[in-house]
Amino acid sequence: MHVRALSVSGCHEFTPRVFPDHRGLFVAPFQESVLTETLGHPLHLAQTNHSRSRRGTIRGLHFADTPPGQAKYVYCSSGSMIDIVVDVRVGSPTFGRWDSVRLDTVDYRAIYVAEGIAHGFVALEDDTAMTYLCSTGYNPGGEHGITPFDESLDLPWPTAFEHVLSEKDRNAPSLAEAEKAGILPKYEDCLAHYEALRTAAG
Repeated sequence: MHVRALSVSGCHEFTPRVFPDHRGLFVAPFQESVLTETLGHPLHLAQTNHSRSRRGTIRGLHFADTPPGQAKYVYCSSGSMIDIVVDVRVGSPTFGRWDSVRLDTVDYRAIYVAEGIAHGFVALEDDTAMTYLCSTGYNPGGEHGITPFDESLDLPWPTAFEHVLSEKDRNAPSLAEAEKAGILPKYEDCLAHYEALRTAAG
């Protein structure tokens, strides 16, 4: 499995080997040993999520209060998408920076999204499915979002088709508004949390 660090610190792209044959193919998008070696700690699996989206659907940008936050390991199990991570950790040297990766059923790339990072994606075709491995369960009181159309971020959403969003995502605040409201994670708190995870792993 090939590992590449993204420009947003704490996020990585994982590209597994794909084994096709006359029956179809076999691939292992998640490999704990590789992830643990990369992060210095394993992913505590508390919940798995599955979403299916029509072409043009944007889900995000979502993040959680940290600690405990919610780390995610995500991959596309059907269709194709553009996956985006945004650093919303106040005080981070990469605050406001984003990176994007195409996830599909050709290369089966996966993305690790650290706690404190905002995450979202757009489906490029109908019946696009996303599989999420999450470090914590759903906590509605600690879940937040910023608008995917924040002009200061200028994210690379395709314009060739209509965008489909939930009302919650469409009406989410900008990054600046979220910072002013005090709902963004603090970089120092996130670093302390990451270190605690590595320490606990021995």
